[in-house]
Amino acid sequence: MFTLHIEHSVGDYDAWKRMFDSDPLGRKTAGVSAFRVMRPVDNAGSVRIDLDFESRADAEKMKVALEQLWKGPGAALMRDPRALLSETVEDITL
Repeated sequence: MFTLHIEHSVGDYDAWKRMFDSDPLGRKTAGVSAFRVMRPVDNAGSVRIDLDFESRADAEKMKVALEQLWKGPGAALMRDPRALLSETVEDITL
């Protein structure tokens, strides 16, 4: 499994969440198999999103699409967006 870890700051979480929920990049058709939205407990102005993919190629395409999205109108809702692609090499549930 491949995970695209996304992190950025938001000025208005509710406005950002509405944009995220509108799914402008079509997560399911882009190959996202699951996602998680997280907020650090000590920083409500920060958002972290994990997008899971079965395919590395799909994850890499999504990273490029996100970088383009971040240059568009939605960019006003977030600051300093970053994305990091990783591969799960071990996953243990205890």
